[in-house]
Amino acid sequence: MPELPEVEVVRAGVARWVAGRTVASVEVLHPRAVRRHLPGAADFAARIAGRTLGEPRRRGKYLWLPFGEAAVLTHLGMSGQLLVGEASAAPQRHLRARLAFADGGTDLRFVDQRTFGHLMVCPLVPDPRGGEAGVPDVIGHIAADPFEPVFDDEAFVTALRRRRTGVKRALLDQSLISGVGNIYADEALWRAGLHGERPTERLTAAQARLLLRSAREVMGEALQAGGTSFDSLYVNVNGESGYFARSLNAYGRRDEPCGRCGTAILREVFMNRSSFSCPRCQPRPRNAH
Repeated sequence: MPELPEVEVVRAGVARWVAGRTVASVEVLHPRAVRRHLPGAADFAARIAGRTLGEPRRRGKYLWLPFGEAAVLTHLGMSGQLLVGEASAAPQRHLRARLAFADGGTDLRFVDQRTFGHLMVCPLVPDPRGGEAGVPDVIGHIAADPFEPVFDDEAFVTALRRRRTGVKRALLDQSLISGVGNIYADEALWRAGLHGERPTERLTAAQARLLLRSAREVMGEALQAGGTSFDSLYVNVNGESGYFARSLNAYGRRDEPCGRCGTAILREVFMNRSSFSCPRCQPRPRNAH
């Protein structure tokens, strides 16, 4: 699933090609693409047509295109893509929605093979996290992500240590910190030398700060590389894949040697997903939750 770096790469591409342009028409080609826009596909299209889109914004894994006091909110789900291309280009096999623009130039397409992603129009409200711009009302509960100016490092450290759960589960809690998913959680934990089952209440403040710094570092490096890509499902707006997967230290490296100590990386089942860690550098804690 695309995480913060991948969504930010898409946001930057959409900003370059779409911001400031006026929507001429909207096609919804699959009803599931707008299933969370409860008034339906026709209302979704009517709300956007004729509106000029502002600078795209992102919080965690959510991306939105503001217009006036509302926005088109996007979540890419497992396989969603926002692609920019020539309006005359043939439709992609899994094209779900398309926005054409009044200037007749490139269009914006939502392509989603598994149809887990979605688009919806929702009102903008004052940011409950303290940001200057509005946020879509339906994501007001989402925490700031660690690249936002409003993110409070010490508040995060305090909140993390007050939880009574495993540290990886806490990292994936989007009400605590947004944008971190399974891949970057494993990578941050490897860098910090912490096992994902380490109880949060047993973390020292220094360990919590190290974990936050590690998460920022690994996601920042992924941003520079264009995101993580394992197949053709994640691409940026130009259809190009990211390359950060080549730099992963833990995730997906089962039985490969740890880059620090040479011990074989271990795969464990976690919340119906996989966790990867070094059993020597990241020893499993005793009496974990």
